[in-house]
Amino acid sequence: MQIVMIPGFWLDGDSWSEVTPALVAAGHTVHTPTLPGKRPGDTDLAGIGLRDHVDAVIAFVDALDGGDGADDDGPGQVTLVGHSGGGTIAWAVADARQSRIERVVFVDAIPMPAGTCINDELPVEGDGVPLPDWTLFEPEDLIDLDDALRERFRAIAKPEPVGVAHEPTRLDDDARFSVPVTVIACQFPADLIRQAIANEREWAGELAGMQQLEIIELPTGHWPQFTKPVELGASILTAVGG
Repeated sequence: MQIVMIPGFWLDGDSWSEVTPALVAAGHTVHTPTLPGKRPGDTDLAGIGLRDHVDAVIAFVDALDGGDGADDDGPGQVTLVGHSGGGTIAWAVADARQSRIERVVFVDAIPMPAGTCINDELPVEGDGVPLPDWTLFEPEDLIDLDDALRERFRAIAKPEPVGVAHEPTRLDDDARFSVPVTVIACQFPADLIRQAIANEREWAGELAGMQQLEIIELPTGHWPQFTKPVELGASILTAVGG
């Protein structure tokens, strides 16, 4: 299977490097694209919005050779994995290319409902949102992220284009709800997510509409690709049936 892994805020494709070996060993073809504004040489973040990131992944998916005979008239063999804000991007890609997407795996992520933004409360500097001071995060975010991992994270972090954080997400096709979904829940337990769905919380609105939803618990903080990469790889394999 083709697996396209979408990084969250401040991270590039290489941030998945300790997660991908298990997926490759299981026979999957893994892609870890780096999105506009965070590629080598990208310095001008002005004008880069959420839809630019969505369109970049759509173009990437469109260019893939499924190798399984799949076409636009049948189910695709592409699984999207999105971490944090990358989950909203993954879900918008599934909305646009439902026939190509086999499954969406949200890594400690909840897809934002149409018309809402990923996060417009983070400190902005110019056209970017730099990685904030650790004190601005909730304690649950930072579980298992020790000093060495924090230093590593900050060393590779790149400012997120402000438009990606602030631009409302666009969802157009209710057929997206037929795409199977797995949520890998890290900082919050699965029961909290289920309660949010049952209580019709706005942020869980997209989850409530999903026809096939499973939740896998991986207790750790918000960045399991750093704190528990081997376990995250195993959880993704469980999600894709491998």
